Amino acid sequence: MMPWWIALQFLSSVPVRLSRMPTPAETGKSLLFYPLVGVLFAAVLWAMDRLLGNAPVALHAALLLAVWVGLTGGLHLDGLADTADAWVGGYGDRERTLAIMKDPRSGPMAVVALVLLLLLKFAALVALLEAGQGGAWLLVPTLGRATLLALFLTTPYVRPGGLGQALANHLPRHLAWAVLAACLAAGIAFLGARTVFAAVVAFLWLRGLLLRRLGGTTGDTAGALVEGLEGVLLVALALK
Repeated sequence: MMPWWIALQFLSSVPVRLSRMPTPAETGKSLLFYPLVGVLFAAVLWAMDRLLGNAPVALHAALLLAVWVGLTGGLHLDGLADTADAWVGGYGDRERTLAIMKDPRSGPMAVVALVLLLLLKFAALVALLEAGQGGAWLLVPTLGRATLLALFLTTPYVRPGGLGQALANHLPRHLAWAVLAACLAAGIAFLGARTVFAAVVAFLWLRGLLLRRLGGTTGDTAGALVEGLEGVLLVALALK
């Protein structure tokens, strides 16, 4: 169960304390459990959705989004902010872009990216709640974390050392492809092929940008990709 606890500790704000230092192999296997963390998030959001059943729609959506962000501890939003700053400030230069990502300060582009992303998620949730489309959107946290599987399966990790390198080097690839396929199948079944297709196209486009600028991915760009793909899925669902 160590890989599960590693995944939960890393991807969530749940106060998990590991009983010992994990091995690199256990760290790599933890990626297989990332979508399951999304399932846990969905369960919490489902309970919150039921509690807020009679709340005004805008307040309902805002509280759901606040809980969603709280569950992640802002991890992926931090990656989005760092990536936005670096992408603009890097002026197309790989080394400059990577250096800016390490800077803990947030510039104006980070703020703009965060505001726009959260606004899109909020508006999409409002639209979904008003349309009474049920709980299909609850699959989005799972598919968002499955994005990390797709990324590490297909994209080089460009920073040596650290957690990202251990994930890339020790990920059980055959099992990972099976988990990813199961997530895609669930997405098509519950969200529809068009919604999943929109997310796949967005993933391929963003991955292409990463390859051209950086030659691969970093932890920050991985987090940005999770947030971006969640936004795409919610917007695509709202526009159905």
